[in-house]
Amino acid sequence: MSGKSSIIVPEGCKEVLLHACCAPCSSAIVEWLLAHDIQPTIYYYNPNIYPREEYEIRKNESKRHAQSLGIQWIDDDWQHKKWLRDIDGTEKEPERGKRCELCFFHRLFYAARTAQELDIPFFATTLASSRWKNLDQINTAGLKAEEWVNKYPKDSIVHEPVHFWAQNWRKDGLQDRRNQLLKEYNFYNQLYCGCEFSMKY
Repeated sequence: MSGKSSIIVPEGCKEVLLHACCAPCSSAIVEWLLAHDIQPTIYYYNPNIYPREEYEIRKNESKRHAQSLGIQWIDDDWQHKKWLRDIDGTEKEPERGKRCELCFFHRLFYAARTAQELDIPFFATTLASSRWKNLDQINTAGLKAEEWVNKYPKDSIVHEPVHFWAQNWRKDGLQDRRNQLLKEYNFYNQLYCGCEFSMKY
């Protein structure tokens, strides 16, 4: 890897659980990971997406992308009611406000837990590829998820610690490559973040 790269691979990282918000955002990241001998497992958990029909479209596109590359893809299903409970009270917050902080943590907590259960030492998120998202909010949520999962494991089994790979995935031409792959795969490209509140506020 060139020393000029803006993407810094954590020491010892050969495998990563990649929380994917959608196929377009994950495409260039997955391509980069594979080119750098890092095996991704795509984890699709986005219970914020509304309505259910929209969720299914985005989910199926993510699955199609993973299958085309022969990489593992995990669906944690549409647990929208659970997500609504976790963001309760922030429904009228603007985009990039408190609701987004809670939403990021909710999704990355489950990503971290899944990485722990699968003994994958690193997890990352494609949310950090979007110019519409607050990178500091995402990194804070990821690091908090790492702390909670390591401190309070789901079971009594001793697991190795999991680590959040905080990375700005907009760098090194990945944003342009994303747009190219979007056309090459003819991906469905959504026009709003996902939740019903992002359409209102």
